[in-house]
Amino acid sequence: MAVNILRDLAAGAIVLGVLVFIHEAGHFIVAKLCGVRVEVFSIGFGTRLWGRKRGDTDYRISALPLGGYVKMAGDNPVEERTGDPHEYLSRPRWQRFLVVTAGPVMNILLTLVIIWGIYAFAGIPMDAYLRESPKVAAIPKTTSIVTPVRPGDQILAVNGKKTPTWDKVMSQLEVARPGSTIQATVLRDGVQQAFSVAMPQKQDASRALDVLGYPLIPPVIDQVASGLPAEKAGMKAGDKIVSMNGQAVVTWPQLTDAVTTAGSHPIHFVVQRHGKDVPLTIAPTWTLDPDNGQMAWLIGADKSIQEAFQREGALTAGKDAVQKTLDWVDEMGDVLFGLVRGEVSVRELAGPVGIVQLSGKMAQDGIVSLLTWTAYISLDLGLINLLPIPILDGGHVLMLVVEGSLRRDLSIAVKERFVQVGMVFLLCLLALAFYSDIHRLIGY
Repeated sequence: MAVNILRDLAAGAIVLGVLVFIHEAGHFIVAKLCGVRVEVFSIGFGTRLWGRKRGDTDYRISALPLGGYVKMAGDNPVEERTGDPHEYLSRPRWQRFLVVTAGPVMNILLTLVIIWGIYAFAGIPMDAYLRESPKVAAIPKTTSIVTPVRPGDQILAVNGKKTPTWDKVMSQLEVARPGSTIQATVLRDGVQQAFSVAMPQKQDASRALDVLGYPLIPPVIDQVASGLPAEKAGMKAGDKIVSMNGQAVVTWPQLTDAVTTAGSHPIHFVVQRHGKDVPLTIAPTWTLDPDNGQMAWLIGADKSIQEAFQREGALTAGKDAVQKTLDWVDEMGDVLFGLVRGEVSVRELAGPVGIVQLSGKMAQDGIVSLLTWTAYISLDLGLINLLPIPILDGGHVLMLVVEGSLRRDLSIAVKERFVQVGMVFLLCLLALAFYSDIHRLIGY
C-alpha cells in the first residue's frame, strides 16, 4: 500500500509538474516576446520554498502544488501603474490576448507533440487481437442483425478486399454505408463460402463487428473499479468469466452485450479463480463509461488485453495525432454538456487526488500509457483554461474582448467583482472535485 501511494505521488508530481511548467512557460515566453517584464515564474502557490533570481525574474517553487503562475509587472489593475511600456497593462490588447492564450495553447500543442511522438516512434497502440487472423469466436445475440456467419468461420475478404487480420475486417466494416449490403467471403470447414450481409441503418463503429461476429478476446478481468458493482460483489483481477445467467462465455464482447441487455437486473456469473468455479451475482449500474465518455450500464470490470504497436510515418502520425486530439475534444465536450444537462454526475469527475491516482496506475502500465495520460490531461487543462470563467485564462480573454468592443477599460470596481465571482466559482469547483475524489476513495 505504501509503495503504491509513493508511486502515485511521484507519477502525479511528474505529470502535473510538467503540465504546469509548460502552461506557465507559454505565458512567460510570449510575455517576454511582447516586451513585458516578468517578475515571478512560480510552480505552485503560496510561500516560496526555493528559487533563483535571474535578470528581472524570480524563478521559484512554492508550497501549494495546485498549479502555478507568472507575475508580470503592472498586471494588477488595482495597483498603481507607472506607465512603463514594460508593464503588462501598458501593452496593446492584442499582445495581452496573446500572452493570456499562450498557456492553454502550449498545453494543446504538448498534447499534439506527445501523441505524434507516440505514433511515430512507439506506434499506435491497438489490441493485439486486431493483428490476428479473423476467426469468429461467437455471434452476437443481442442485436437485430441477422448474419449467416457461424462461430469457427475465418473471414477471408469483405467487399472484395482481403482481410488477413481483424484490423482489416474492422476497416472495411467501418467504411460501409449504413443500410448497404456487404459481401463477405469466409472459410468454413475448409470450403470457401460467400455471403451477403445487410449493414444496420444506423452505423455505430463500436457495433461494427455485430455484422460478422466477434473475435476471440479472452473474458479475463484485468482490473475492478473501486466502488462499482463488480468490486462489491467480490469479483477480482484475474477472474475468468465462464458463464452469465447459465450461458457460456468464450469472448469478452459477450459479457458487454449481456451487461447492456440486463440493465439494472442482477446477472448470475460463474468465474474461474485459481482453478475453482466461483458464483457471483452482480447488478449493473448506470454510470459514465471512461472509454468513450458516454453513460452506459456497467459493472466496473475491465478486460485483460495485450497491446501491439504499429509505427507510422511522420506525416501520417501528425494527421492521426490531430484526429486523436479532436476526438478527445469531442469526448470532453460531451462530458461538459452532460454535466450541464444533468446526465453526468459530478461524482464521475476526477479532482487532484484522482489525477494523482490515475497517474500512478498509468505509470505502472508503462511509459506509453503514462505519456498518453499526460497528453490527455494536458489537453483537458488547456481547454478548461479557455472557458470564459473569471480567474481562468478564458475569463481574461472575455474581459479583453469586452473592453475591446467598448474601446475602453472597465472600471476597477467591475474588475474586482469579476475576480470575486470567479474565485467563488473556482473554490466551489475545487470542492466538488475533492468531493468526487473522496467519494471514489471510500467507494460509495
